[in-house]
Amino acid sequence: MSTLRIATRQLVSRSLVFRAGVRTYTTVPPKARQSSTAKLALIGTGVGAVGGSCYTFYSNWLDKNAHKEHEKYAPTIVKDFPKDVQITKRYVNPKDNSNLDIVLFQFQTCPFCCKVRAYLDSVGISYSVVEVDAVLRQDIRWSKYKKVPMVLVRQKENENEGFIQLTDSSTIISVLASYMHNRKQNLVELANFYPNISFFDDDGTKKHDIMNKYFLMYQDQAPKNMTKEDQELERKWRNWADHHLVHLISPNCYRTYGESVETFNWFSDAGEWHIYFPKWERDLMVYAGAVAMWGISKLLIKKHKLTEDVRGHIYNALDSWTDELKKKKTTFLGGKQPNLADISVFGILNSMEGCQAFKDCLENTNIGEWFFAMKTLTTNNRGELIREKIVNHQS
Repeated sequence: MSTLRIATRQLVSRSLVFRAGVRTYTTVPPKARQSSTAKLALIGTGVGAVGGSCYTFYSNWLDKNAHKEHEKYAPTIVKDFPKDVQITKRYVNPKDNSNLDIVLFQFQTCPFCCKVRAYLDSVGISYSVVEVDAVLRQDIRWSKYKKVPMVLVRQKENENEGFIQLTDSSTIISVLASYMHNRKQNLVELANFYPNISFFDDDGTKKHDIMNKYFLMYQDQAPKNMTKEDQELERKWRNWADHHLVHLISPNCYRTYGESVETFNWFSDAGEWHIYFPKWERDLMVYAGAVAMWGISKLLIKKHKLTEDVRGHIYNALDSWTDELKKKKTTFLGGKQPNLADISVFGILNSMEGCQAFKDCLENTNIGEWFFAMKTLTTNNRGELIREKIVNHQS
């Protein structure tokens, strides 16, 4: 079994140095001035060291585990489905033999949520959807984890064990894909191969990530038609989708205020907000969201070291993807059928399909043929949409 090594860095303690400036109108001999300056420097350094130590002690007192790294957390088990959470729709596939009960908490047009749906649809798994209000987020108040996508999943024959709470789109896909490869596995035991681990980045900031999220747990039963090189290529492009392509979506969709409003209006239509949210809440989500994301997109340009030509960046990214497809000389990166890299790239691009940015991508790159082949496949395999409002979860 392959395992992913997550690079971690040791936190380097830094003392805070406070410098004090002294203004005087008394004539002081040069040697005396040097002596005074040296004393002030020593005092400042001492005060800084003490202050830094006190601050570190205070921070660690507030968070008893702030200094720890390599902490591992197993996936959370939710015994009962959360009360007052409203399931808004289901996709039911009569050919689904996964024996899984899946509830997806999502924003309809979130790139990572689109990735998870693209996987579920492409393999024909039935699932329920909770459409979370992007502003108030009432339907995830019960959870310590406050982001989407999030999935509650259980094996129907083991429903007394409760739901496994899976987070992070790539982890969700890897766990479910591993299970679908060998359905004799216990889902809880399988999910434990993907623990959340703590580490410190280069700046000494404590962060968390999920181990093995780009690896499938084949248990020494890897697909015969998939070589080791194929698996490595799949992981490479899944990683690329998460750490490069996705960062180009917001700067392009919210490039101007007008495009930002247009994008959120499309979000409203695609997410059927008029069905699930009152008008005041919908308007708040559209206009407050448009203003916020317009501003945030400018910060993201700086954060990801992009130039103002954000269209050029996404065109180059899509050219890289289609160039890889040309090397394979197949419809999909996975061959005749898409692999998880195809699904990841498609899901992310699908999140911007109704935006002007995507229309420009179709006109200026060769992404269209592959994209619409993926769309046809996922649409044909998707279960039947059942629109209903269910107050309490039912199996």
